[in-house]
Amino acid sequence: MTTLREIPCGTTVRVMQLSGEGAVKRRIMDMGITKGTNIFIRKVAPLGDPVEVTVRGYELSIRKADAEMIQVEEEEG
Repeated sequence: MTTLREIPCGTTVRVMQLSGEGAVKRRIMDMGITKGTNIFIRKVAPLGDPVEVTVRGYELSIRKADAEMIQVEEEEG
């Protein structure tokens, strides 16, 4: 399965699963990133860290390490 880290700019994806444990997983979920949520990839910094996304109507920057814990599937259409 693909991770959020591997998705190019301008793509909308759906969260399929969160890997990670304890506090890290909780922090990702507290940001509004939960299973079934749509995420639009707005920008990726030149060195790949951070990734700027739109989730639930707000903009968010996610570290590369956190993006690798979010397994996604591309939206069709």
